[in-house]
Amino acid sequence: MKKSIQIPQYGNWVSGNLLKRMFVLSIVITLADTSLWLFVSNWYPLKTLLALLALLFMIGTIYFLLARRLFAKNGGDIQNKILDELMNHIAWNGAGEALDIGCGSGALSIRIAKKYPRSRVTGIDYWGSGWSYCKKQCEENARLEGVASRLLFRQASASSLPFEDESFNLVVSNLTFHEVKDSANKLDVVQEALRVVKTGGEFVFQDLFLLRKYYGTPNDLIAAIQKAGIQDVHFLDTSKASFIPKALKLPFMIGTLGLLYGKK
Repeated sequence: MKKSIQIPQYGNWVSGNLLKRMFVLSIVITLADTSLWLFVSNWYPLKTLLALLALLFMIGTIYFLLARRLFAKNGGDIQNKILDELMNHIAWNGAGEALDIGCGSGALSIRIAKKYPRSRVTGIDYWGSGWSYCKKQCEENARLEGVASRLLFRQASASSLPFEDESFNLVVSNLTFHEVKDSANKLDVVQEALRVVKTGGEFVFQDLFLLRKYYGTPNDLIAAIQKAGIQDVHFLDTSKASFIPKALKLPFMIGTLGLLYGKK
């Protein structure tokens, strides 16, 4: 009997649980609305409202199914392409310590460890209940990719990193800062990430940096970082990347994606 081949499981940025909840809600609302039309002779405003809600949830379910397909490796592979965009802006020589903030399933941490064999990489994540990722999954993926000996995963919040100032030669983060629930000011989260970059070290952050309610304009974001004493900082509007399909360029998806990189 042949052994099954184990492969890393990096998951999908569109949660399967989200899809299930939306689908169930659309069915429940539809059934409730149908019952009202069958057994209640009036209440027309409520019936109409429920019908619209059911339609909205069904359209949402279909959209997020499409988005999940586009992100998947056997679909549009957009997740990997977005990570490639971040990796392409790392100019590090690969010697020393790297930190991945919001490592999720370990995909970016493992990429760095594989590309830079002289590095040691730490991945931190809060691994909240809203996501299906966990520390054990990261460690198993690292083992399957052959880099477990140079990777360390630990639970922590991006708003309060458990490291001394200037601990890492490279600090990266992908689509994490806007998700940090215990810090209302997302610029504080960016500053916390920069705190642990060594003088002369590099940082590459990709997030929804074009969301003005979190970061202001790109010029505001750059000015805030320069005010903290870091002059070598650049911004790239990655939402305009040609590989991102129009269906994902909506504001609530990755239509506000940007890349912040530089040297401390």
